Amino acid sequence: MEYKRYLVLENGQIMGGIGFGAEGDIIGEIVFSTGMTGYLETLTDPSYHGQIVVQTFPLIGNYGVIPQDFESAACQVKAYIVREWCQNPSNYRCEGTLDTFFQEQGIVGLSGVDTRELTKIIRERGVMNGAIVSSLEHLPQILERIRSYRIEQAVEAVSCKEVSVHRVESERYRVVLWDFGAKANMERELLKRGCTVIRVPSSATARQILSHRPDGVMLSNGPGNPADNPSIIQELKQLYPSGIPLFGVCLGHQLLALSQGGQTAKLKYGHRGLNQPVSDLIHNRVYITSQNHGYAVLSESLPPHAKVSFINTNDGTCEGVDYLNAPAFTVQFHPEAAAGPHDTSFLFDKFITMMKEGNKHAAEQ
Repeated sequence: MEYKRYLVLENGQIMGGIGFGAEGDIIGEIVFSTGMTGYLETLTDPSYHGQIVVQTFPLIGNYGVIPQDFESAACQVKAYIVREWCQNPSNYRCEGTLDTFFQEQGIVGLSGVDTRELTKIIRERGVMNGAIVSSLEHLPQILERIRSYRIEQAVEAVSCKEVSVHRVESERYRVVLWDFGAKANMERELLKRGCTVIRVPSSATARQILSHRPDGVMLSNGPGNPADNPSIIQELKQLYPSGIPLFGVCLGHQLLALSQGGQTAKLKYGHRGLNQPVSDLIHNRVYITSQNHGYAVLSESLPPHAKVSFINTNDGTCEGVDYLNAPAFTVQFHPEAAAGPHDTSFLFDKFITMMKEGNKHAAEQ
């Protein structure tokens, strides 16, 4: 179903378009993603909670809806803006259209927008709030609501609510996946390396995590401002000295840095897409990575026992940290990809090696 809709930006600019998917007015933080493929993974990535996503690639929906490619059980974006949505997808795995999927999930779609111009506005002015509405009749009130919008309790909204265990036949290691909004492929990467995965909610304490007797702990990706999670940061402070290997990705990277005295800051428009270059400072290499974040760790704020391992090749921001007084390392990008390049999947093998060495050391005690 198509109908006239309007995009109202926080700065007062208005763009017209054609609505599809669910009806209704919606307010959110507007961000853009530069991925040419992987729109299903984007839509179901919990890190997009509370956000209206603009897809820079002009045609979206051409391979339809494929549940096997979802990164969570539901659509996580607040709304979705595209230049053109394909109404007749073609793919042998296709099980439906974006329009029908959005109607089922209650997600507002907006097409016919000049997404190139919209992306330029966000790049120049920075990330801002916006609304998709059916009428401009009460514009002053709409702008007031837009400007007062804030993403709150994001991690709690997307984290699992109870502990679940996913076993492998020949268990090599036990990994606790601390779920701040974990993508499904993070768990798959661990399972295929022989790890039983114990997923715990964001509200878990260090004591509860240690009670599972894990060989390692994975700190997942997730949405929102990392500084809005003081209880998790405090529990990380308690977990850090345990000697158990820690591997953090995206939000997990930021939270561990905060627990060790580092600071984070909001980026002007963030890094979102499948083509983000990062420089490996240790091995003098550049990797192309998948990313989705609006905050970054401030390299200069890190303590002496934390060493920056990766930086963003475009803007020099911190993309990875190795901790020198504990078996811990983190990265801002997504080594599990989904969607995106698999250039940095070796980081999961690095985590496996750390757990192997930890078990060897424990056996020698």
